[in-house]
Amino acid sequence: MDSKIKTREEIKGIVENLKEEGKKIVTSNGSFDLIHIGHIKSLQQAKKQGDILIVGLNSDSSIKQYKSPNRPINSQQDRAEMLAALECIDYVTVFDELDPRELLKVIKPHFHVKSKSGFKGIEKETVEENGGKIILLEDIPGKSTTNLIEKLSSTKD
Repeated sequence: MDSKIKTREEIKGIVENLKEEGKKIVTSNGSFDLIHIGHIKSLQQAKKQGDILIVGLNSDSSIKQYKSPNRPINSQQDRAEMLAALECIDYVTVFDELDPRELLKVIKPHFHVKSKSGFKGIEKETVEENGGKIILLEDIPGKSTTNLIEKLSSTKD
């Protein structure tokens, strides 16, 4: 699993080599704090868009800044290892910024895949100016980390 977890610099070299081989690079990103079936299905769909799926994972510090001081629930190392364990994911790389644009400038994916609810639009210009396309996937109703946390919060022993 750890062999799938790469630094930004490592990813840069890997992507350059893969593109020379003619491989289509797909990216997705998120916090993936509590992995659920919605994540799994969207990542499987993302993988079908090309040859190599690279997932950009928000660092603990970036999640605290844009979600809540109480998040993430799982550490970035644990989240990275869980993602790396998924067969559909080829590489995972952690980013500290609040959004993935700097990472996308390095990878220059052929396709960047997000769920419709998770897409804020900020990645669009970066992806397209490097020749890539945005692919938006339908959400699975009721399957989100927020819904899961709410359900856990309302559950009494």
